[in-house]
Amino acid sequence: MRAVVQRVARASSTPGGSIGPGLCVLLGIADGDDEAGAVRLAEKTARLRIFQNEDGKFDRSLLDTGGSALVVSQFTLIADTAKGNRPSFSGAARPETAEPLYERFADALRGLGIHVETGVFGARMAVELVNDGPVTILLE
Repeated sequence: MRAVVQRVARASSTPGGSIGPGLCVLLGIADGDDEAGAVRLAEKTARLRIFQNEDGKFDRSLLDTGGSALVVSQFTLIADTAKGNRPSFSGAARPETAEPLYERFADALRGLGIHVETGVFGARMAVELVNDGPVTILLE
């Protein structure tokens, strides 16, 4: 499982929802990923200290700031580009496996008290965001 976490002033997915300040999370689910991994990654995302404190240091998490999360499924994060110029997505989990894990990730964030909006799993979406910083972190 991979997550590209971006600190945002605002973000939206069409179709889907929108948030104000918080995190936009692009989530890729691979073959072999499981529910425990989804929960663990959600907890890490929620506790990731990438928001500034009063001294300008990265010392606050989404839990500390009360921000929201926009979670968007993105199987292309699992791309293998080792051979040739065409990415292979054979390592991505099948939709019937990936969708429940995507939902479990979002539910785990909600369980921590975070307001969560999502994109629409499997849909072609337009994702817009204003990256604050910019700050972008890759989590695995």
